[in-house]
Amino acid sequence: MTDFDTRELRNTLGAFATGVTVISALDSNNEPRALTANSFSSVSLDPPLILWSIGRTSTSFDVFCECKNFAVHVLREDQTELSQRFATREARTFDDLAMAHGIGGVPLFDNYVARLQCETHECLPGGDHIIIIGKVLDIDLKGGAPLLFHGGRYARLAAE
Repeated sequence: MTDFDTRELRNTLGAFATGVTVISALDSNNEPRALTANSFSSVSLDPPLILWSIGRTSTSFDVFCECKNFAVHVLREDQTELSQRFATREARTFDDLAMAHGIGGVPLFDNYVARLQCETHECLPGGDHIIIIGKVLDIDLKGGAPLLFHGGRYARLAAE
């Protein structure tokens, strides 16, 4: 039993600043799908593994739990709009986005701070989420200031 409610826990966890990513994949009909996630983290350098998690109630849950490949795009500080586009439950369109196709045909955005193309390595239960571990197959680092999330809102790195 806990002495706090879900809102208090969410606010406490929100004290930890995270980067913002958009994860992309193809669904079973080879249609591009993506979602915004700030649960991204490194796991291992050898072998090269990363993780992120997806809520069991996400409309994209089946897509990401069944896909063979996915890409993680670490967003730039000026990509709030892209983050918001894929953070909602509504239909997400790719029509006006510059994209390429990566490993396994996965949709790749042209703009990002860093991008990792991955193969799904393992999916683990994590309460109301599934933890997806990906084996990194390809990386690209463009650099720049990342988009951050802190205290329930977008944030930017302080100028030096």
